[in-house]
Amino acid sequence: MRILVLLAVLTLSWAGAAQARYYDDVIASGVIHIGAYKDFPPYSFERDGAPVGVDIEIGQRIAEAFGVKMEVHWITPDESLEDDLRNNVWKGHYLDKDEKDPLAAKHLADVMMRVPYDREYAFKRDDQGLLVNDQVVLFGPYQRERWQVAFDSEKLDRVGTVAVFQYHPIGVEIDSLPDFYLTSAFGGRMRKNTHHYFSNSEAFAAMQAGEVDAVMGMRAEVDWQIGQAGNPRYKLAENGFPTMGKQQWDIGMAVSQRYRQLGNEVDVVVEKLIRSGEIEKIYARYNLRYELPGLYQDVAQ
Repeated sequence: MRILVLLAVLTLSWAGAAQARYYDDVIASGVIHIGAYKDFPPYSFERDGAPVGVDIEIGQRIAEAFGVKMEVHWITPDESLEDDLRNNVWKGHYLDKDEKDPLAAKHLADVMMRVPYDREYAFKRDDQGLLVNDQVVLFGPYQRERWQVAFDSEKLDRVGTVAVFQYHPIGVEIDSLPDFYLTSAFGGRMRKNTHHYFSNSEAFAAMQAGEVDAVMGMRAEVDWQIGQAGNPRYKLAENGFPTMGKQQWDIGMAVSQRYRQLGNEVDVVVEKLIRSGEIEKIYARYNLRYELPGLYQDVAQ
C-alpha cells in the first residue's frame, strides 16, 4: 500500500509540476519566453519601461529567427545559480504558483540567458555524488567574460599590478570573486583598502564620488560604466590577477533537459549570429568589447 501511495504522489507531482515547453509548442504559441536577469546592465535592464541590453537583443534575434514574439521572463537572483536554474527553467519558485494548480508554477523561461558554459559546472555533483544540474542543459556559448579593473587617473598614474591596492582604496561588489580575491591575496595586505558595495555600479559611483580610486568587476559591466560616465579620467587597467585561478569564462544559455530540441534550434540561431558578426555589433552598440567564446576561438585557430 505504501508503494502504491508513493507512486500516486510521484505521479501527481510530475503531472502538476511546472514545465517549460517543447520547440513546437513555442512556435505554435507565437511567443518565446527569454529569461534574463533584472536590473543587470549592460546585459538586461529596463529603459523608459522597455527591456534593453545585450541579452535582450540576442533574445529578440532568437525570436525573430523563430518567427515569434519575445517576452522577457525577469529573473531576480537567488542565493546560487542552482537556485536560479531551478526557479526559472525546470521547476519554478514555490511562491510563484498557479492558483488553479498549487503544484505548478505560473512562469518559467523557455530559454535562460547568461549561464556559465562550463563542463565542470555542468557535471557538478553534490556531497552524495548526484549531479546537481541534471534537470538542465547548458549550451550555446556566445561570449567570453573576464575580470577588469578601472581606475581614476587623477588618483593613480597606472595599475601595473593589483599590489597597488595595498595603498589605494578599491571598490568591489560584496561577496563577489573580486571581493574574495582582494581581501585574501598577498596575505590579505589589500583587505583594509577593499571597500564593499551592493553592486558594481554602486562601486563605480563611489569612485566618481572620490570614495575609492578604482573598481574591479566583470569587463562588460566596467566597460558600460566607463561609457556611461563619459569622462576620460576613468581608464581601464591592463593588469592580471596572480593566484586568482580562473580569470575568464564563457557565457551561454540553459533550457530544461526535457526540451533539448528547443536548445538545439536556439544554438543554431546563435551560432549564425556569432559567425555573421551580429553579436559583436550588438556589444559594440553598448560600447562593450566582445570576445569570442572558446568554442569559436578553437575553430578559428
